[in-house]
Amino acid sequence: AVVAHIKQNKPFLGICLGLQMLFEESEEGGLVKGLGVFPGKVCKFSDDMGLKIPQIGWNALDIKKDSKLFKYLKNGDFVYFVHSYFATGLENSLLATTHYGKELTAAVEYKNIMGCQFHPEKSGEIGLKILKAFCEME
Repeated sequence: AVVAHIKQNKPFLGICLGLQMLFEESEEGGLVKGLGVFPGKVCKFSDDMGLKIPQIGWNALDIKKDSKLFKYLKNGDFVYFVHSYFATGLENSLLATTHYGKELTAAVEYKNIMGCQFHPEKSGEIGLKILKAFCEME
């Protein structure tokens, strides 16, 4: 489905695990290959980070660049996360970060392919704005 969307230039939004599968590889379920849409690796939070794992809760977005997906948002809006893994190794496709022990990837975008580590569907009014913006894309 992702490859077809890329070829047809249709919008695609991966949420949580859907974002993670877009990377080159992931540690979730052992070291596995991803679809390679985005460079980098999805890594598990380490126990020595001193963080509660999984991260469950609200975090602010630090929006790094303009995007149709975030057209109704402002920097610092809060969204809901439930995750034990985070994406690393990208720069140009980074749409937003958040902070949980350190700066983490919150959202990515490459052409018509987007991904959110957080859950828009659980993020109240802000999440509805994200989903509305996605539905408005052609």
